[in-house]
Amino acid sequence: MDKTTLLAELETARQRTRALITSLPEEKLAVPYHPGVNPPLWEMGHAAFFYEVFVFNLLDGTPSYNPAMDDLWDSFHVDHRDRWSRALFPGREETLAYFDTIYDRVAERIRSKPLEDEDLYLYRYGIFHQNMHIESLIWCRQTVGYPPAPDYTEERVAPGDRIDGDAVIPAGRWLIGMPGESDHYATTDFAFDNEKPRFEVELEPFAISRMPVSNREFMAFVDDGGYRRPELWSFGGRKWLQTETDVSLVHGSSEPVLHAPKHPLYWRWHEGAWQERFFDQWQTLNPDAPVCHITYWEAEAWCRWAGRRLPTEYEWEVAALGNRVGEPFKRFPWGNEPVGPEHADMGGRAMARNPVRDFPAGDSPFGCRQMIGSVWEWTSSQFFPYDGFRIDMYPFMSTLQFGDHKVTRGGSCATSPNLIRGTYRQAYLAQRNDVYTGFRTCALPQTGADYH
Repeated sequence: MDKTTLLAELETARQRTRALITSLPEEKLAVPYHPGVNPPLWEMGHAAFFYEVFVFNLLDGTPSYNPAMDDLWDSFHVDHRDRWSRALFPGREETLAYFDTIYDRVAERIRSKPLEDEDLYLYRYGIFHQNMHIESLIWCRQTVGYPPAPDYTEERVAPGDRIDGDAVIPAGRWLIGMPGESDHYATTDFAFDNEKPRFEVELEPFAISRMPVSNREFMAFVDDGGYRRPELWSFGGRKWLQTETDVSLVHGSSEPVLHAPKHPLYWRWHEGAWQERFFDQWQTLNPDAPVCHITYWEAEAWCRWAGRRLPTEYEWEVAALGNRVGEPFKRFPWGNEPVGPEHADMGGRAMARNPVRDFPAGDSPFGCRQMIGSVWEWTSSQFFPYDGFRIDMYPFMSTLQFGDHKVTRGGSCATSPNLIRGTYRQAYLAQRNDVYTGFRTCALPQTGADYH
């Protein structure tokens, strides 16, 4: 990676973040409280502060722009609910000025200093961290019912034909993850700590669906009374199913609306048909799009209803990448070419509105489609460190999620394309449905094809 490419990635992150803030009128920046989102201005200030800590403080010993704000921009020193205290934080123009000042300083440092590996690693870490917050700014708009992000387009860029059925993955020994130690840690082998170190795993043959589960397929479960059949749900799923939650933001109510789940969060039955809330509008449910905003518990129950199961995260990665010892390592289903609009629904553009058959150029070596982008895909795996795990420069990237989160894979429509790769592991609590989560499934051994 050269300075020109790095500066372009930095500027893209800056402009996309700015657009997500400046496209909202002042009054909409004061979003209602929700445990899954942050106030947009806090997101912006936090991202700038990250560069201060991990570039200027760490590399140069430079003091903070405003030391009095350090604890408030730091997610581990300010309580989540306190981020809504407007009196504690600067307003829109002051936060924008801080954000732009830090970005200008980062850009100037890149231009003026040698691009050593340590520097490049930290720059990229900061840029990728910023892109994580771009994704959360997008799902914040969905959560609170604001218009789509500025990148959204209704253009269908990569139509494809249906590929029903399962891909059969043979038994064998496969590579999982990224190198723990590499001379290319800042470039081609850049990865977060939870993706490392790479190891080999022996898997039995299995069959996995070529496409993610669609709205049509999930609708059949809902219409068949799936949410009223406790035998389909695990203990954790039944507990979630019986828990009333406040869905006032879904329905634009200023008063609490407590409901136990009866269908996916953003669905409603209206005038004899299913509708889905897409940002600030209720629209007719697109039956061919991937089902989205699904909890782990709902994915698990659908599998039991359908006589299927969720893949483990190792099975998912093998189906997506198919990496073997002694062969060229692939970071994406299609190889090592960076994500393009023909490969995947990413970057806040199509927003999981395209049919599950689209983006054929992104197919995996085994013919699985949309394993990158569209929706984060639940796996059955708990989020644990790989053997030999070592904390990287940001100690809280993974450690706070180990043990009580589930692993999702593949990125989503809201994920930035420069952030993702097939080894990337995202951790979500099983009850999360405000984020862009969906799933694909595997055949049960007794009902699947002859894998041998």
